[in-house]
Amino acid sequence: MPWYAWLIIVLALGSILGGLLLLRDSARKLPLTEEQLKRIHQRNAEMDAQDARDDKR
Repeated sequence: MPWYAWLIIVLALGSILGGLLLLRDSARKLPLTEEQLKRIHQRNAEMDAQDARDDKR
């Protein structure tokens, strides 16, 4: 392969890696209260139960 093909490959991989690192650095946790977490867990349990009922049909 010519040298400029390798250069394009390296630039593309560097761009992808840089984007992923930037995304990781900019991610932050959402501050949720205990009540919000409780509602989320309850909703997840309800959806799991509904999926289990739908799978039995």
